[in-house]
Amino acid sequence: MSRIGNKPITVPAGVEVKLDGTHLTVKGPKGTLERDINSNMTVSIDGETITVKRPNDEPANRSIHGLTRTLISNMIEGVVNEYQKELQIVGVGYRAQKQGNKLVMNLGYSHPVEMVEPEGIKFDVPNANTIIVKGIDKEVVGQTAAVIRTKRPPEVYHGKGIKYADEHIRRKEGKTGK
Repeated sequence: MSRIGNKPITVPAGVEVKLDGTHLTVKGPKGTLERDINSNMTVSIDGETITVKRPNDEPANRSIHGLTRTLISNMIEGVVNEYQKELQIVGVGYRAQKQGNKLVMNLGYSHPVEMVEPEGIKFDVPNANTIIVKGIDKEVVGQTAAVIRTKRPPEVYHGKGIKYADEHIRRKEGKTGK
């Protein structure tokens, strides 16, 4: 029995949900998201609630039941409230700035690292050491933030690099710690 998969999804006011076979379209005040739903899952829209049912208790259907419900819920949440990930840059001389639709980062390399905003994503740089990635698609926001983090992952001896705002870096003592 899936606890997450059986929970109904409530559709807030101002959000329009359409289902064409296995293609789901969610339109809201922030934008439109589309996704193909697994053909084994049965999605039913009854006014302001959406329910996801599975045909049987086979392991493949059980594993995708909760996932399908969560993906639909994330789509609805995204078109109402944007998702955002905050990254922090730690290090002497490490900084970021926004130039048009590009994010330009100085990360201790001999050249600046540039990233163009993917479609549906906005970069916000409130100060030189903070990057905020915003968008309506939770998956794309998380992936973009992960790609930015890979440009200079945090290192454990000095803590320098790009880290998530809520991430804690486990520090090592180094040679003199013995």
